[in-house]
Amino acid sequence: MLPAVGELDGKVALITGGAGSIGAATARRFAAAGAQVVIADLDERVHDVASEIGGVGVVADVADSDAVRGAVATAVERFGGLDIAFANAGAFGVVAPLTEYPEDVFDHVMRVNVRGPFLLAKYALAVMRDGGAIVINSSVVGLTSDPGVVAYATSKHAVVGLMRTAAKEAAPRGIRVNTIHPGPVDNAFQHSIEVTATGKPEAEAARIFESTIPLRRHATPEEIARAVLFLATGGFVTGATLAVDGGMSI
Repeated sequence: MLPAVGELDGKVALITGGAGSIGAATARRFAAAGAQVVIADLDERVHDVASEIGGVGVVADVADSDAVRGAVATAVERFGGLDIAFANAGAFGVVAPLTEYPEDVFDHVMRVNVRGPFLLAKYALAVMRDGGAIVINSSVVGLTSDPGVVAYATSKHAVVGLMRTAAKEAAPRGIRVNTIHPGPVDNAFQHSIEVTATGKPEAEAARIFESTIPLRRHATPEEIARAVLFLATGGFVTGATLAVDGGMSI
């Protein structure tokens, strides 16, 4: 079910990781609700998603200060302001014991998953209109963890601290900041994680993961996008960690 037409009329949103399934689904949902949307991603396909919804696509490295500042400036220059920022770009790393985890991979994951949201929050808050919203995409392992995923879990816990700090700093302006914590989603990013984690073919790996989910299935990207829309419009929700994980964090 799409949001009511006009729910985001007059709003301007910026989404990082917009070429991926969750980012694209969220961009479509925001646009359907009336928002003007700027989508940033390293993947050139970001332009296809932007064209589909009548938005603006920007090829940008979310961990590069100038690139993020430029994406924020694009939103303000093209549409007159900024009301919503969704920090969605992410990297997983590898599966390995902590004592054997490659330091360069750890640094890369932290660069994308922590520095990226930090830069988006830093530059978005500087120009965001009062009453706006920031949503940071964490993970179920930002509430829990598992062996072998030290970089990913550490980064996804770290953005909760970022969110809580930003929520307190932005509250006097009526700006709300929250994290969303998806469980396994039916997309290429998640299936790659599952194959890496289990060493099994994709279909078998998916079944193994689904056996750990109380609802016994993967989420759709659209279900995550619906939750992001709620956090972008939920007027009295700030500083929250919203689990959309089929019960995995119970």
